[in-house]
Amino acid sequence: MDIKQFLDSTYLKTPEQAGLSLEENRKVVQGFISEAIEERFKLIMIRPDMVAFAKKMISEAKSKVLVGTVIGFHEGTNSCEEKLSEALKAIEDGADDLDFVCNYEKFKAGDVNSVKDEVLKCTKLGLSHHKTVKWIIEVAALSDQQIIQLTTLIKNVVIANFKEDNYASVFVKSSTGFFKTQDNKPNGATIPSIIMMLENSAPLPVKAAGGVRTYQEAVEMINLGVKRIGTSSAKAISLGLTAENNY
Repeated sequence: MDIKQFLDSTYLKTPEQAGLSLEENRKVVQGFISEAIEERFKLIMIRPDMVAFAKKMISEAKSKVLVGTVIGFHEGTNSCEEKLSEALKAIEDGADDLDFVCNYEKFKAGDVNSVKDEVLKCTKLGLSHHKTVKWIIEVAALSDQQIIQLTTLIKNVVIANFKEDNYASVFVKSSTGFFKTQDNKPNGATIPSIIMMLENSAPLPVKAAGGVRTYQEAVEMINLGVKRIGTSSAKAISLGLTAENNY
């Protein structure tokens, strides 16, 4: 198994979150991009303001590494129009994958129609530009029933509005890795949450993000049926080591 082709190497901290200056944080991002090129990971996942920079580095290296970015990160409460605008800018900068944070707070509040609307419009924008779209549902913020319901909602919107050829390009993704939980509960992918997503997303693929910290855990996720894994410790996992980071 070429596990590297399942790994979305991820760095999404702002300078403030990392406790670094703008330039220091930029160097960290540059290091992650260089590592992704050297290790031939599937994708480098970074914030929108670094997409053009990453694309340039990858192009100069004649690498096949994809560039992904996050939209509406990390709370997902931006309006649909704001998400569309942010996504369009990322597309113009060369992003290959667009990972949208679903407005799960609206979903929890019962505003299902707004969520359906953003899933439809944002997915349409991504697919019309031949991009991969992923919907982050933030499993740690949801009950088991809500995980099932939101996953099913996304699947149903896609099936009702897009052709079968597009299904493989629209993922349901577990987590941002930034959600604050109580009592040290997991804030990312867990086996039970991923199983619920897989059972209710098909034929759409699933990305497990957050909490996958070892090669064995990654393989277990892949064996369950996960098609992508988001991690800030892609190299450690690919080498069979235990990740030091939680995401």
